[in-house]
Amino acid sequence: PFWTIVPSISGTRFEWERGRVFEHEAGMLFEHIVASAKNAHVLSVTQKEGSKPRPLPLNTVDLMKVCSSQLKIGPHYAMQLAERLYIHGHISYPRTESTVYPEHFDLVGTLKIQRNSSLWGDYVDSLLQKGIQPPKKGHDAGDHPPITPMDLVQPNDVGADEWRVYEYICRHFIATVSPDSKFYKTKVMIDIGGETFKASGKRIISPGFTLIMPWLSQKDEQISDFKDKTSYPVGDVTLHEGKTSPPDYLTEAELISLMEKHGIGTDASIAVHINNICVRNYVRLDANTRTLIPTHLGIALVNGYHKIDPDLVLPTVRSHIEKQIDSIARGVATFDDVVQHSLENFLRKFEYFIANIAKMDQLFEASFTPLASTGGSSLKTKCGLCKRYMRFIPMKPSRLYCPTCEETYNLPQNG
Repeated sequence: PFWTIVPSISGTRFEWERGRVFEHEAGMLFEHIVASAKNAHVLSVTQKEGSKPRPLPLNTVDLMKVCSSQLKIGPHYAMQLAERLYIHGHISYPRTESTVYPEHFDLVGTLKIQRNSSLWGDYVDSLLQKGIQPPKKGHDAGDHPPITPMDLVQPNDVGADEWRVYEYICRHFIATVSPDSKFYKTKVMIDIGGETFKASGKRIISPGFTLIMPWLSQKDEQISDFKDKTSYPVGDVTLHEGKTSPPDYLTEAELISLMEKHGIGTDASIAVHINNICVRNYVRLDANTRTLIPTHLGIALVNGYHKIDPDLVLPTVRSHIEKQIDSIARGVATFDDVVQHSLENFLRKFEYFIANIAKMDQLFEASFTPLASTGGSSLKTKCGLCKRYMRFIPMKPSRLYCPTCEETYNLPQNG
């Protein structure tokens, strides 16, 4: 557990600059010091204009992350939906790593197609009248342009899930040529009994692109009007207790980000990799939170690889191969040399793995019991201590025997 001091001055709650302490006695001491002070002295009041930038043009990885986190659509299914939209001419090619439009891309013409939309047509008209903003320049992978709507689709023209993906693609594109969201930010620093506290407020000046992406909109954060170098009476002082918590399981969107960071897979294969570990029961997907929960099988498999050859499950293996392929594209290495080196490397790894496969068997035996070793009976039950299957001994007196715990459990006779 940890403790932090939260004072209230003129109706505004302040955050302790020290952060938090991990001893209750220390927290109580600081609480006494702050509560004993009669006045809070304003050290500084700063105001400046800030902005929330409009999004970069949309690529495949970002589309998959948004579909998972916002639309609750898995990446594999999301790409199937995007491909259907592409085949019917509703969007551009959905597999791209680029987040920058070609120099002569017709942004205005593409935007005009959306003027007749019943949902965002009025916004598009207003945007065209005021003039569009140039999209922010991202990464040019030299493959395909960012994912863009190519015609106007109404909700009843496509399936429900296809519409949700199409709607997001449209709103994202319109947002890329919209103004940034702007606001004024106020920061107040105060001193109470020698301890420094801070509070921040925000006032929206112009919502900008968040009008078309309302889930990203910002709200005003009101604080009292403090004057620099002025004192104010101290209100309530609270010693707040909290607890640190371990990180949660990875979500699909977080895993996609990490795969992109470490070079595991491409825009065309990331969704397939995630789908494979679900289908093979290495992880279990929580449909509500889109978190990926490792199964006993997945944990045993990864631990087994770590015991034999950690390189096989570290992200550097796949990223190294991707870098070698990239070196071919850049002309630094030849195709034959890269293929030959990779084959020789993985052949040695395969031979070493086979020679040490017993280590993998040991881990699987610790987590799973072969049904054949339970005596071949239709009676299948697990030991209450180690959770492994027990053997049924039919000879009288009939009993259950756990070879791991070496425990025997008698069964009712003649029952």
